[in-house]
This record gives sequence, C-alpha cells and structure tokens, in this order.
Amino acid sequence: MREFFLKTDRIGFSKWDCRDQELAKLLWGDSQVTKYICASGIFSQKDIINRLNIEISNLEKYQVQYWPIFELDTNELIGCCGLRPRSSNEYEIGFHLRKKYWNQGYATEAARAIINFAFNILKAENLFAGHNPNNKGSQKVLQKLGFIYIRDEFYEPTGLYHPSYKLT
Repeated sequence: MREFFLKTDRIGFSKWDCRDQELAKLLWGDSQVTKYICASGIFSQKDIINRLNIEISNLEKYQVQYWPIFELDTNELIGCCGLRPRSSNEYEIGFHLRKKYWNQGYATEAARAIINFAFNILKAENLFAGHNPNNKGSQKVLQKLGFIYIRDEFYEPTGLYHPSYKLT
C-alpha cells in the first residue's frame, strides 16, 4: 500500500521513486496520453525511464514533481499531477491522466488540490500552465480552475505553440 502525502475525496497523491518503472510504463507507455506531450506521440521505454528519472530528480532538487495519483477506492494509478519550478515562487502545474480516467473530473479535482498546495504550503505567487492545442479537455480544465490565457508559447517537445495560462 502506498503512502499518500495529500488526499482529496477520491485521489491520493504519492511520490515517484525508482521502483515505479511499471507504473510509469502504464501511464507514459500509452500513446493516448503521450500524443499530447511529445512530437512523435509515443514514448519509447528509454523515454519512459527518462521521464521517471526527471520526476525523481525534481523531487530531490525542488521538493516538487508531477506526483503519481491514485484512486483511493481501488489504489489504481490514475496518472500524475503536480508542479515544476519556474522561479523561486512560481511554478508550472501539469497533469497526465490514463485514458480510462478522462472526463470524470479527476484532472480538475487533482489540479485543484495542487493549486491549494502551491499557494498555501509552498506560498507560490503565480502558477502557470499550458496544453497541447489539440487537447481540448485540458483547456476546459484550466479554464474551469480560473487560469487566464496569456499567450501561445513554443513547446519544444511537441514542436507546437501551446496556449499558456496564469493563475495568481
């Protein structure tokens, strides 16, 4: 049983570690997830391990990561949701969910918990977010959470200009 440092009504937030390769593969090995986060649309096994290592490193260096999130009732992996540092008091929020959890309110619920964590625990001044322009679900989530569109920014991993948002 995993330990959770943060919980909502349906979601438990844990921390990625080196034993999570199979969970990482379950999430980032699904082209329905990765089609929105990389130009090829597919993560190789090496890409999956690299992504997991980035998350572990971010936790060690900055005390934040895109934390793995689990359904409390089943202890099943939903995806990940968390933060990346932009500056000393600004973060980027993001989420990747397994397809079976799309359109059920999990992204909104998880992101809302991370927003509260960022502003109340980390004392963030601003949060930023972006999404693949083809990912209308993420656009709706960010708008529902109160993020304001600021501009399109080039995102090298996809080779596309992504809408960028800010929440203060």
